[in-house]
Amino acid sequence: MLKSAGEANLAGKVLVDVSNPLDFSKGMPPTLSVSNTDSLGEQIQRAYPKTHVVKTLNTLNAKLMVEPKSLAGGEHDLFLSGNDAGAKGQVRELLQTFGWKTIHDLGDISTARGTEMLLPIWLRLWGALGNADFNFKIVR
Repeated sequence: MLKSAGEANLAGKVLVDVSNPLDFSKGMPPTLSVSNTDSLGEQIQRAYPKTHVVKTLNTLNAKLMVEPKSLAGGEHDLFLSGNDAGAKGQVRELLQTFGWKTIHDLGDISTARGTEMLLPIWLRLWGALGNADFNFKIVR
């Protein structure tokens, strides 16, 4: 999708990165295709250096992204990572319009490694607890 948009069209824009480097090649549960010394957020930032990448919302399901009050009345935390303070400020304002109250700025885009590495435990908890509200499709 980013290649289709083109680097010139993304330059100077804020890109909210909600992606995770999930590898489904061996079935469920997926593994991470990138971890420890790199992140998908960092790879996107390197590929589009003139774009302001802000990693957030990648640790929860789509419904909760835009309806944080649907869980514990919205009394839980969200993270964001990115190199540009202004872009992170714009994303924080957007998140607040969704109802997010507690947003933690983890630092530069390299801190996306941590939030991306939450996914393996999150997926295993989903499998163990049988959360029927969470369904996803593999798009190839």
